[in-house]
Amino acid sequence: MSEPTGAARRRGPFTVGDQVQLTDPKGRHYTFTLEAGKNFHTHKGSFPHDELIGSPEGSVVRTTGNVAYLALRPLLPDFVLSMPRGAAVVYPKDAGQIIAFADIFPGARVVEAGVGSGSLSAFLLRAIGDHGMLHSYERRADFAEIAQGNVERYFGGPHPAWQLTVGDLQDHLSDTEVDRVVLDMLAPWECLEAVSKALVPGGILCCYVATTTQLSRTVETIREHGCFAEPQPWESMIRNWHVEGLAVRPDHRMIGHTGFLVTARRLADGVEPPMRRRRPAKGAYGDDYEGPGSANSH
Repeated sequence: MSEPTGAARRRGPFTVGDQVQLTDPKGRHYTFTLEAGKNFHTHKGSFPHDELIGSPEGSVVRTTGNVAYLALRPLLPDFVLSMPRGAAVVYPKDAGQIIAFADIFPGARVVEAGVGSGSLSAFLLRAIGDHGMLHSYERRADFAEIAQGNVERYFGGPHPAWQLTVGDLQDHLSDTEVDRVVLDMLAPWECLEAVSKALVPGGILCCYVATTTQLSRTVETIREHGCFAEPQPWESMIRNWHVEGLAVRPDHRMIGHTGFLVTARRLADGVEPPMRRRRPAKGAYGDDYEGPGSANSH
């Protein structure tokens, strides 16, 4: 049985063409591709790539300036934060939430809209495996080209489960019997009709939006649509901790707001969603409300 795409690049001694992440004594990272006969240069000296080729992962190399660097292959979260960008990337903390709460499983049939730089595409492809299906839609050809380069660089070539289409999801979506749909775009509510026709009953829609205005419009439109169960909105934050002996405290900086996530399950055809008992705050749907179905809606 052949190894999953990209697996061979994640283990064994370093070889030519491998991505290497160096960590200096201050914890700073430097990523490069191994090439025979080349040298890696820093302001602290240099060392030949050949010194790493054939060495096990986790080796330490020293520059001509006698500075030690730890050499490891970059993890996917490291890779997506350092790769070339066309658009902003989906951060690893949000990609992890999407993989978990959209329940992306091996062999899943997934549609993605808003590829950007390919960060989320790489996470999704690794989750669904070679026998799944990821059909990604991107409006901008230049973003699609950057994303394709990044994904193929990570996996070492084209991924057999990936199809990339340049164009609007609303205009080009032809996939059926889709298990999951992930929308990373400005107005995901505009795609609900097309998405509802593609998703299987019980399938999951996951939307990633940046602002509270987008969040409100997305949630209320999903509720109004009628093909989905009650949507679940949330955000996640990460705070590292400083640990030195008995000095244990949270770091002064953290990864705060990057975006909101919303998930909703597709109902069976012809089923009306049960009425959800909610107690909205006074004025939540007041005169200034401009959500779906309101008198002020544009």
